[in-house]
Amino acid sequence: MSRAPAHVRSTAGTSRSDRPGRATVAVYAADPVLRVGVVQQLRSRPEVDLLGEADAERAQASLVVVDSVDDDVAALLHRLRHNTTTRTGLVVGTLGTGALQRVIECGVVAVLRRTEADQDRLLHLVLAIANGEGVLPGDLLGKLLTHVGGLQRSAIDPRGLSTLTTREADMLRLVSEGLDTAEIARKTAYSERTVKNVLHEINTRLQLRNRAHAVGYALRNGLI
Repeated sequence: MSRAPAHVRSTAGTSRSDRPGRATVAVYAADPVLRVGVVQQLRSRPEVDLLGEADAERAQASLVVVDSVDDDVAALLHRLRHNTTTRTGLVVGTLGTGALQRVIECGVVAVLRRTEADQDRLLHLVLAIANGEGVLPGDLLGKLLTHVGGLQRSAIDPRGLSTLTTREADMLRLVSEGLDTAEIARKTAYSERTVKNVLHEINTRLQLRNRAHAVGYALRNGLI
C-alpha cells in the first residue's frame, strides 16, 4: 500500500497476524495524539486486531481520525474507497451537513464524533463496519436526509430546467467573471481538482460542451 499523505499517516503499532473471529482494523490520523488515543482504546479489546502500516490495506475496517474534513482527508477517503477489502469509518471533531454529504460520497459508512469516542463506542463502530453495517448519529442522519431531500426537490425547477447547487452556481459565477481554475480554487477554498470535478459534473449533468456553454446556459435561465 502506498504511504498515506504525510499529515494523515496510517498506523496502529506493529503488525500482528489476524486471529480467527477478530475484526481487523487500521487507524489513520493526522495528529499523533489522536492516533494514540484511538489505538490505546482498541488495543486491549480481544474483539479486534490492530494492523500496522505494512498490513493496513488488508484491514476489514479503516478508521480515519481527524478534527475536520478538508481536501486532503477527502483524498485519503477516496483512496480507501478503492480498496475493496476495507470499509471506512470516520471519527471526527466537527462535521457540518455539507461535509457529511461529502464524506458519504467518499465511501464512509460510519461516523462517530470524537467527543463520543469512548472505548465501547469505538469498538461498536469497528465491529459494525467489519460486519458490513452503517453507523450514523441520529441527528446527523436527520440532517443528511433533509439535505438530500432539498437537493432532490431543487433538481428540477417549475419550468422544467435543471438547477444548480449553491457551490455549482458560485463556481460558474466566478467562471463568468473570467477566473481560471486556480483562481476559483483560491476564492472558494476548494482544491483545483475539486473545482474541475464540479464544473465537469455540471457539463455532464446538463449535457453542455464546455465552461463557456455552461455559463451561457446558466445566464439564459437565471441560474446565476
